[in-house]
Amino acid sequence: MKSNHRRIPRTIVLVLVLLLVQVYLNLGLAAPNAVAPRVSPQQINAILTTQANKPISVNGVSTMSGATILSGATIETPGGVSATVDIPGHGTLMIPANTKLVLNFDQSGNMAVTLVQGCAVLNTKKGTRGEMDNSGGAIGRSDGSNDATIDTCQTPKSPAKAGGGGLSTGAGLGIGAAGFAGEIALALRGSNPSPARP
Repeated sequence: MKSNHRRIPRTIVLVLVLLLVQVYLNLGLAAPNAVAPRVSPQQINAILTTQANKPISVNGVSTMSGATILSGATIETPGGVSATVDIPGHGTLMIPANTKLVLNFDQSGNMAVTLVQGCAVLNTKKGTRGEMDNSGGAIGRSDGSNDATIDTCQTPKSPAKAGGGGLSTGAGLGIGAAGFAGEIALALRGSNPSPARP
């Protein structure tokens, strides 16, 4: 009887050892074929800063400085409040008061702005593409070959030129109107160039 009891524990120990060896071998052989966990691409964050931390509208919700802006956001600034959206390492979008636009960007930081109302200034860094459109089509594009600026606040219907130089649309209209008014005044005087009457 005593010999049967001693064989049972040895048999159990032997079976347990064989099971552990089998599990260890299965794990060791399976490890090289295991699927590595997927690493998602780094999320691009766009950060909002508003003038004097006053609220603006983002997708119809009152939003202030420090908010994260997601791609596809509709941003609207009220009178007297401007804002900036910064995508670190890629560029900034400056939004003056009384402007409404839609901002889209991809995982590489490339930005596309659609103006609904007002104007904006898009600054992109080398390696980042930028585009600004309105209902009439493309206003300006940058291909990422250099740092670039698309400024629709200088001339709302065409891309701003580097260096700015030239008159704004308003200044040009003012000068043209003044010249036209001067020609009308001379025509009404007749042929006598002096203001005194004969």
